[in-house]
Amino acid sequence: MVAAEDAGKVGVAEKLGIEPSTVVQEFGWDEDVDDDLRAAVEERCGSELLDEDAQEVVDVVLLWWREDDGDLTDDLVDAMSPLADEGVIWLLTPKQGRDGHVEPADIAEAARTAGLSQTSNISAAEDWLGTRLVTSRSVKPKR
Repeated sequence: MVAAEDAGKVGVAEKLGIEPSTVVQEFGWDEDVDDDLRAAVEERCGSELLDEDAQEVVDVVLLWWREDDGDLTDDLVDAMSPLADEGVIWLLTPKQGRDGHVEPADIAEAARTAGLSQTSNISAAEDWLGTRLVTSRSVKPKR
C-alpha cells in the first residue's frame, strides 16, 4: 500500500510538470507544507529544492502561500524573477475550509496584477490546492 501511495505522490509531481533535471525553487516554506509532495518533487527532478536565497535560473517555482502571508502580488513578482522564459509558478494554497485558505478571486486578481496568466488548478496534496501560473511571454504564440 505504501508503494501505491508513493506512486500517487509521484503522479502529482508529474502533474506539476516536473521532469528529471527540472530545476525547482521553493518559496514560502513553513511547518505546514506537505512534506510528501516536496519529497515527490525532489525524487522526480533528481535534486533538492532550491531555497528562496538561491540565485539560479529555475524551471518551476513552488510558492506556498496562505491568506495571512502578506501581499500575494508582491510575492508572485518575487517568484517570477528566477524563472526561465518558459518557467511555471505553482501557487500552493490551503484548500477551502483549511486555515489560511485564499479565495480564488484573490488569486486571480493578484496573478493578473503581477502579469501572470492562470492556466489550471490541481489538488496538489490533501490540504493544498495548486494553481499553475505562467508569464505572458510563456503563453504568446510562437511565430
